[in-house]
Amino acid sequence: MKQRADVKTESRSKRVLRYCAVLTGVVVLLALGSAPLLRLMGSFLVVEDPLRLAAAIVVLGGQPPFREMEAARLFAQGWAPKVMVIPGALREEQQTLSKLGIRVAEGWEISREVLLKSGVPSAAIVVSEGRAEGTLEELQAAYKALASQRSDVSDQRSAGMTVILVSSKYHTRRVRLTWSYVTRGESVSIVRAAEGDPFDPARWWRERRFALSVVREYLGLINYYAGFPVEP
Repeated sequence: MKQRADVKTESRSKRVLRYCAVLTGVVVLLALGSAPLLRLMGSFLVVEDPLRLAAAIVVLGGQPPFREMEAARLFAQGWAPKVMVIPGALREEQQTLSKLGIRVAEGWEISREVLLKSGVPSAAIVVSEGRAEGTLEELQAAYKALASQRSDVSDQRSAGMTVILVSSKYHTRRVRLTWSYVTRGESVSIVRAAEGDPFDPARWWRERRFALSVVREYLGLINYYAGFPVEP
């Protein structure tokens, strides 16, 4: 009976999420006629926290090289002793290319190369075990890896396991919320936006790539507030 109730609850949550997704699309379409509302939508997604010493800098996957360059800059300033990247899930296209004998660099390999070229020593770059798809799985993998290495970090840096999370501007609010969800408040996050990220919250709707990113972020926020009924 309990299992059946859980299935019904999950099904209901997914229906609610679909309705919210449709509502989000309608709101975006209506907002296209209002520049102030569009700017508000873009600005709401962007958050940033004051810097402090941390156990590590975690680079969220996507949009190289800006996130990695920002992480390298923070590392050079001494805010954390290591930088972590998380391998993404292998897509069907990558698997098929591999079967054909065609070698294509994975996202984490590109991230690592950018970090090296930006001055981060190899010994300071940590590649988490396993693969992750989506923000939730990425942060779960990062937290698991950092928790297992916690004893290797000095007391000053590991207090509350403070972590610097680097992502694109439009992705920062969801990253902050998701880290709190994953760690249940046991780790302090310092969310930082990549300085070179070209996203402009005052005119994002003028470029298709950013319009898609903003819609995706709001759908991700809906999924978060709904308790992640839709897996990444």
